[in-house]
Amino acid sequence: MAQITKDSIIGDILDLDSTTAQYFLEMGMHCLGCPSARGESIEQACMVHGVDADDLVAKLNEHISK
Repeated sequence: MAQITKDSIIGDILDLDSTTAQYFLEMGMHCLGCPSARGESIEQACMVHGVDADDLVAKLNEHISK
């Protein structure tokens, strides 16, 4: 995955790099193993959890670029 976007699927991101789970847990998304959570886009999850999607995308991209 070259670049994470708001349309990226959470399960795909976790499969790419499981250490990104910390960012989802920080936003209150503690159900990462749930099939519906793994199938959500970042934008969908952020709307449900009241988190800024652009901020999360930036953190994730910074993390995977290290």
